[in-house]
Amino acid sequence: MNNSRIKLVKEEILSDNWYILRKVTFNYLRKNGVWETQSREAYDRGNGATILLHNTQKNTVILTRQFRMPTYVNGNASGLLIEACAGLLDNDQPEDAIRRETEEETGFVVTNIRKVFEAYMSPGSVTEKLYFFTAEYSDATEKRTGGGIEEEEIDVLELPLPQAMQMIARGEIMDGKTIMLLQHLSLQQRQAA
Repeated sequence: MNNSRIKLVKEEILSDNWYILRKVTFNYLRKNGVWETQSREAYDRGNGATILLHNTQKNTVILTRQFRMPTYVNGNASGLLIEACAGLLDNDQPEDAIRRETEEETGFVVTNIRKVFEAYMSPGSVTEKLYFFTAEYSDATEKRTGGGIEEEEIDVLELPLPQAMQMIARGEIMDGKTIMLLQHLSLQQRQAA
């Protein structure tokens, strides 16, 4: 992480209550050759992984629904958000973490996980890199309880892919990672047709 256009001046921890919120002051060499002092806050919650489970026979997907306080604060009246299964890596490799999260949240035990891509979801303020995966499931896929752990209250939804795509258009699915995965799957199906 050495960039000759950036010189760190000071780093302060503003909060470490849930995750870490840092204020970073740095000198930045602009394209015009002038050094400028800037300050930014960055929220570090670690990296994460997300997965879309797809049943190729029925053309259905597994999504989750749970309460998300930040969406409530920003006008989502119920605070409930429909999402692809996801979670933090917690020092695991992305593939291992998403297997764990898939079982905890959805109850499905999947083995044929495929990495799709990696993306920074909110690079202006959050350090998190998200690893995106897909996997097939079927009615015969080993299934356990699901629903999350500890304080999580997660509903598991099985939806036809066309219905999920319509839910994006109607504003019923508003989670970025989920929209990206659903659009990826839809695009893959179109290219294969």
